[in-house]
Amino acid sequence: MENKKTIEAIRDFIMTAEKSIKNANKLLKTVLEQEWVSLSSPVKLDASDMNSYMSEDSKIVEWLFTGDEMLGSDGNNYPVPANYASKSKLVQGDKLKLTIAANGKMLYKQIAPIERETRAGLLIKEKEKFQVIADGQTYDLLTAAVTHFKAEIGDNISVIIPAGKAATFAAIDMVLPTK
Repeated sequence: MENKKTIEAIRDFIMTAEKSIKNANKLLKTVLEQEWVSLSSPVKLDASDMNSYMSEDSKIVEWLFTGDEMLGSDGNNYPVPANYASKSKLVQGDKLKLTIAANGKMLYKQIAPIERETRAGLLIKEKEKFQVIADGQTYDLLTAAVTHFKAEIGDNISVIIPAGKAATFAAIDMVLPTK
């Protein structure tokens, strides 16, 4: 009987700790987004030189690609179609322009790519996320990119990352041929 009470107390402590961690993560995300920092990126993303404006009936938002979404100059996060990011080989820090038409249609255009470097690495899957290990670093990959390039776990791939900057996401450049 005493063991049952101890087990229940431990379970309660764990549930309380999990709730505290979840709330702390929410608060941290809010603070970081206010400072233009992405949780997925150790790099401070500077959006100070970007604009948001109206052109005829369309809203124009300039933004930075974070690896899986965009930080808009208007302070909002916007989704990025994964197939567009994959095919365009977008890299964390690329500056883009989003035109939102009156009818809701969205048109994306890259306006200033960040300086890039290429690395080779091994494609893996960890906790349902595709990743590449290149030069001792692990980078997340978009599932759409893995599918687009028909890459498979264990393939050697070439990836693109921001030159000289810390990054958590990489863009697939190509699947390297096996010897």
